[in-house]
Amino acid sequence: MIVIISSQQPKINSPIDSRFGRSAFLLKIDTETNQCDAFPNPGATQSGGAGVVASQFVIDQQVNAVISGDFGPHAATAFKAADIGMYLFTNDISTVEQAVEYYKKDKLSSFK
Repeated sequence: MIVIISSQQPKINSPIDSRFGRSAFLLKIDTETNQCDAFPNPGATQSGGAGVVASQFVIDQQVNAVISGDFGPHAATAFKAADIGMYLFTNDISTVEQAVEYYKKDKLSSFK
């Protein structure tokens, strides 16, 4: 599975960023190999519509799921239309690596 996780820095051991649209980086991770590709979030510098820009970037990456602290209504609508699962960080997750492990163990809540 391929997931994208909102992050403060461009490494798998980076701190998570609970802001999807305004996170500094979006990390694309293959959950089977832990291969990680980091991308500056194209929505982070937008004056408005950050979630829309970031969600379009994620959709273009052809991922299975996205993990963050929350999703705005426009991003959520886009992900639902693209059939991309949305999951939320739990309170005990502090790094991207932990989020991947929780995802693999099906310990994350779905965003509804």
